[in-house]
Amino acid sequence: MSDLPLSGVRVLELGNYIAAPTAGRLLADFGADVIKVERPGTGDELRSWRLYAGDTSMLYRTLNRSKRSITLDMKTDAGKQAVLDLTAASDVVLENFRPGTLEKWGLGPSELDAVNPDVVLVRISAFGQTGPLAGRPGFAAVAEAMGGLRALVGEEDRPPSRTGVSIGDSIAGLYGAFSAVMGLYQRGAVAGRVPLDRRSMDIALNEAVFSMMESLVPDHLAYGVERRRVGGRMEGIAPSNAYVCGDGGSVVIAGNGDSIYGRFMQVIGRPELASEPDLASNAGRWARRDELDGAIEEWTRSLPRDEALAQLEEAGVPAGPIHSAADIVADPQFAARDMVQFFDVDTGGDEPARVGFPGVVPVLDGRSVPVRHVGPDLGADTHDVLGGLLGYPAGKIAAAAGEETS
Repeated sequence: MSDLPLSGVRVLELGNYIAAPTAGRLLADFGADVIKVERPGTGDELRSWRLYAGDTSMLYRTLNRSKRSITLDMKTDAGKQAVLDLTAASDVVLENFRPGTLEKWGLGPSELDAVNPDVVLVRISAFGQTGPLAGRPGFAAVAEAMGGLRALVGEEDRPPSRTGVSIGDSIAGLYGAFSAVMGLYQRGAVAGRVPLDRRSMDIALNEAVFSMMESLVPDHLAYGVERRRVGGRMEGIAPSNAYVCGDGGSVVIAGNGDSIYGRFMQVIGRPELASEPDLASNAGRWARRDELDGAIEEWTRSLPRDEALAQLEEAGVPAGPIHSAADIVADPQFAARDMVQFFDVDTGGDEPARVGFPGVVPVLDGRSVPVRHVGPDLGADTHDVLGGLLGYPAGKIAAAAGEETS
């Protein structure tokens, strides 16, 4: 679609794994031409993560949708020159190597700036480009721990847990996309050339996670509060938890608003809990959270999940089912907004499989922007990009891409 907000923007993605590719995916979703550079032969490691069959995982197909894939050997002179030539033709460069890696290859900020004094450079790393930990490697799991998230996830009497996705990488990717758009806006809004240090965006995984910890540190410094793991609850807020229903399904109910709480207690047949003065606010309800959760689950266990949800909806109590992948695919709300989009994909069988992929957020005009295509095969666009965009002849393409020539 040529009328998307980022149509006409070209992005060079030098990142592997999840963080920088997530930023690239978000930019591609809204029209940017994202050229993903991968290693010859193996490509992005994500191609083999959670690979159940075939040669490219659905995780890679999801995170690299609507991009073009080329292979370059960035350790060779030919590959390095191709990166510089592509940088000259791009608006944004994304990378998530360990700090110092691009500089070691002769592709640091000063070299990129020399060929394109307007390029926006988005750099994502474990701990940032500066500070005592800058050179240390680290994945999202480490960042989630050091950013404060892990200490809050799980049951109080058990070791810290983690979310079921690489949430630290995804958060950093969101900041990466925001940084790219911010840099593009700045470039257009500021008269004259924007200095390199203002076009170089430095995103640390641990800081991205920490930024989502709400008042974790202010509460500690102001009140001496040390937040702790509370399972499915949120500290200081009640009742809000997951509850098992009579048919084995589960629901999340957020009945913690003061006016909502009263309606909630009427629904579960416990009006006396709605009228007690010490339960009129969250502080009092949190002190009696076990009692309230017991009363609520006694009610949910007496009903099938759908019946419990229907009664809660009628009373205006926020609640929803805990969805599996199959539930999401069947959910009419997701379908109404094109939030599951289907493609024929090679999964290693004799014929392509019809596979649903997540739609694009935010929605424009009531429905998801169509995903142009799922993540491409390794190097599928090498000749088109290097030949068509840069005008390289076949021999020069082969040298840059690390292709074997006969």
